[in-house]
Amino acid sequence: MITDSFEILDERFRRLALGNVHLERLATGCRWTEGPAYFAAGRYLVWSDIPNDRMMRWDETNGSISVFRSPAFHSNGHTVDREGRLVSCEHGGRCVSRTEHDGTRTVLISHTEGRRLNSPNDVVVRSDGSIWFTDPSYGIDSDYEGHASPHEVDGCHVWRFDPASGELQAIATDFVQPNGLAFSPDERLLYVADTGATHRAGGPRHIRRFRIHDDGRSVSGGEVFAECTVELFDGFRIDTNGNLWIGAGDGVHCHAPDGVLIGKVRVPEAVANVCFGGVKRNRLFICATTSLYAIYVNAAGATWPPDRPSLA
Repeated sequence: MITDSFEILDERFRRLALGNVHLERLATGCRWTEGPAYFAAGRYLVWSDIPNDRMMRWDETNGSISVFRSPAFHSNGHTVDREGRLVSCEHGGRCVSRTEHDGTRTVLISHTEGRRLNSPNDVVVRSDGSIWFTDPSYGIDSDYEGHASPHEVDGCHVWRFDPASGELQAIATDFVQPNGLAFSPDERLLYVADTGATHRAGGPRHIRRFRIHDDGRSVSGGEVFAECTVELFDGFRIDTNGNLWIGAGDGVHCHAPDGVLIGKVRVPEAVANVCFGGVKRNRLFICATTSLYAIYVNAAGATWPPDRPSLA
């Protein structure tokens, strides 16, 4: 029996929605939750509470909740790199940082041609070790989620950073407010949300899709993949079959690889970001306004190289 935690809009979603499964609220009391990242070795999850300038930690083994870091440079999106280190976007630091295995913080990139970045928002790491991130202005627009400051760069871009060489390159420069991003399971496609409607009347509220060239450092395309039907898209992740699980105003929207909205996970708060975790990577963790939620689904989060058979 499919519970009311799921809304099926296309029969393809029915096989992703497990029977007798309900949305669970794991933690609450935040102001704006963001950037969940799951650490499989420790079976814990960290996420951001941006206005409160702290990062929180939830332990899967006993359900305990604690403060992971405070102050936290108004951190936003996070990911785990190929070496198991935490990579973070910081509004306050206006940088992308990395937490090393010994707990120390390393600033990876904060400037381009001598100018400070805006406020890095979300981040993913490719299998070649390169770090791809978005840099909208939300963290410098006010003192609520960062520090009110003027722009120094000439726009809000999508960037690729190579930690080995230190090279930073603009991947796409025609966004209003680039936000969440993710790679397809084979890393041949890059999806990026544009939430420019927050800053421009009639502005974008969609996700665009780019093709990554064989050099792994340039893209083409950029067509609109999907439009948000409830408020705005935000952060998202992709499962092993290429479905996108996207934060939106009424929950998590699931779009098939052809762009069709096939179903939703209903959440009582606006969703900012998600990630897959758990022992089998089939538990979807959801950062939604004041709370952290989770639900089991019949899908597994994509990793590289792919190490699980397709569910198709």
